[in-house]
Amino acid sequence: MSAIRTILLAEDSAADAEMAIDALREANLANPIVHVEDGVEAMEYLQRKGRYADRPDEEPAVLLLDIKMPRMDGLEVLRRIRADDKLRRLPVVILSSSREESDLVHSWDLGVNAYVVKPVDIEQFFGAVKTLGKFWAVINETPGVEG
Repeated sequence: MSAIRTILLAEDSAADAEMAIDALREANLANPIVHVEDGVEAMEYLQRKGRYADRPDEEPAVLLLDIKMPRMDGLEVLRRIRADDKLRRLPVVILSSSREESDLVHSWDLGVNAYVVKPVDIEQFFGAVKTLGKFWAVINETPGVEG
């Protein structure tokens, strides 16, 4: 595996996605960033289906996952990832505007690695996403692919 892996961003809000991508770029990360707009597209990317069938056979460094998305919400994406032997160790960070206790509890019960509430203040949002990107894409160590 190469040291520089993709950061997958699953976010249905174009404005939030653009801010997150800008923040990750501002963090000077060399990692490519792939943005998908809902849970169905996130699973297609992770399972190499549809337009992602030919993508490289390497898991992302991290999935930054919104909860409230059309077609398939983030909790269902997380449930499917943790049930999939090939994907179950993928670091998943919920990045959501939801402060609902039930979303927090369900996320942790399903095995999320971190739950971050999107700050309303743009500078705090940028700081949070830059920190997440640096930690999960550069500092965090993950096990190799099982043979």
